[in-house]
Amino acid sequence: MLKTLRAIPFFRLLAIAETVLLVRRHVRKLDARDRGRLAELVRRGLRSTPAEREELRRILAKLEPRAFAAATAAAFSPVRVPRWVKRRIEG
Repeated sequence: MLKTLRAIPFFRLLAIAETVLLVRRHVRKLDARDRGRLAELVRRGLRSTPAEREELRRILAKLEPRAFAAATAAAFSPVRVPRWVKRRIEG
């Protein structure tokens, strides 16, 4: 594992860590029941029924993907993201 870490440039590793923290912040918005159900539905993959897919969409909507996109853009953009763009993304 140490060889793998040495092969990854420092800033790329930093970007991965920042992304993981952003994902964690959004996943914590789910309660324990939804997190467990999300894991089950993701494991089922293509074998899921239409009702399960709809449930997956409902749970994923709670993660606020637009807000995640805005936070990611703000974190990694070399220039400051304008407020009007953030508002439009966050919806």
